[in-house]
Amino acid sequence: MISHFGYILLFLVVGSVFVGVAFFVAKLIRPDRPDKIKLMTYECGEVPIGTAKIQFNNRFYVIGLMFLIFEVEILLLFPWAVVFKDIGMLAFLAMLVFVFIIFIGFIYELGKGQLKWDIPVPVVPKYVEGIGVVEDYTPEEKSEVEPAIPTS
Repeated sequence: MISHFGYILLFLVVGSVFVGVAFFVAKLIRPDRPDKIKLMTYECGEVPIGTAKIQFNNRFYVIGLMFLIFEVEILLLFPWAVVFKDIGMLAFLAMLVFVFIIFIGFIYELGKGQLKWDIPVPVVPKYVEGIGVVEDYTPEEKSEVEPAIPTS
């Protein structure tokens, strides 16, 4: 008789064999005609120009991390809520401490201003004839800025 772990092992082996056979059959029947365009980084028709390094606002990174933290908290609260009546007062107090620590982190992030959604106006450089690209101007001048790349 197979134990419970034996069923899990059997399931993993059958699943792996099934996936392996599917990949092997797909490799046999698919067309394989690589060319210069298919081997490019982008297959959408755009020619990659310049570096792939771009600057992005760190606010997106911080918001993503906070989302993960609160998502993990919710994932830990669900099983606790399901067995709430069976676990007793000690586990209830432990969960209150856990939620309190997360709440303190939320207040800290709120105090640091990480949850502000107003994004500062970006400084778009303007081209001044004879000088070149200049970045020091007020946002009111934004409508007067000439494009740095001529559109002809």
